[in-house]
Amino acid sequence: MPGYGIEVEMNGMKILLGNKKLMDDRQISLMELENKSNDFASQGKTPMYITFNNNLSGIIAVADVVKENSRKAIEKLQSMGIEVFMITGDNRKTSEFIALQVGISHVLAEVLPQDKSNEVKKLQNEGKKVAMVGDGINDAPALVQADIGIAIGSGTDVAIESAGIVLMRNDLMDVSSAIKLSKSTIRNVKQNLTWAFGYNIIGIPIAAGLLHLFGGPLLNPMIAAAAMSLSSVSVVSNALRLKKFKPYK
Repeated sequence: MPGYGIEVEMNGMKILLGNKKLMDDRQISLMELENKSNDFASQGKTPMYITFNNNLSGIIAVADVVKENSRKAIEKLQSMGIEVFMITGDNRKTSEFIALQVGISHVLAEVLPQDKSNEVKKLQNEGKKVAMVGDGINDAPALVQADIGIAIGSGTDVAIESAGIVLMRNDLMDVSSAIKLSKSTIRNVKQNLTWAFGYNIIGIPIAAGLLHLFGGPLLNPMIAAAAMSLSSVSVVSNALRLKKFKPYK
C-alpha cells in the first residue's frame, strides 16, 4: 500500500507492517508504544509498526543516513538565493529532525507518493519556479510537474526518464553546480546572439553596398567571406569558454 505499508496473510494470520497512517486507518491503538515511537522520531528514525490480527506487537525504526555533504549543498543553494523545501512521506518529527541537521527550514512531511506532485503544484501556484530533486519511483510525478526535474544518477530508471537533468554522480553538490552551469550557458548564448546580431546588422548593409551609395568603396567578396568566418570563429571561441567551467566541491 504505497505511502502506508504492507499487508499479508500467512498461516491464517493477518499481518500489517506500516506507518502511523496505516495504523490509524485500521483503527489500531498505538498508545502503549507512543513514547518509544516519539523517542525514535526525535532521533531522526522512522517508526513502523507491526500487528498480528490487528493486535499491536512491535515497532521497527529505520533511518536514512544523511549524506556527508548534504548540509554544505543546502547552504550553497541558499547562498544562491534559492529556497529549499523538503518533501517527504516520513512523519513530521523525523522529518524536522533531519531538516534541522541539514539546515532546511521548510518541511512538507507525511506526504503520500501520489500527493508529491500536488505539493509542487501548490508552490507553483504561489508564483515560484520549482526545481524538484529526486531519485525514486515515488518522485517521478513530482519531477514531471516541476519546472525543472533533477534526478540523481544512481536513482531509479523511472525517475531518470522523468527528469530534465540527470546528475551522473551521487553528489548533492552537483545540484548547485548544474544551476551554475545552466546560468553560464544562458549567459554565453545571450553574448553570442548579441555579437552575431550586431555584427550582421552592421556587416550586411555594408556588403550590400551601403557605403557605395555615399561615395565609398564596394566591399570585396573575399573580405566579406573573411569577416563572416571571423564572426563564426568568435562565437565558437566564446562558447568553448564553457569547457573551463568548474563545478562546486
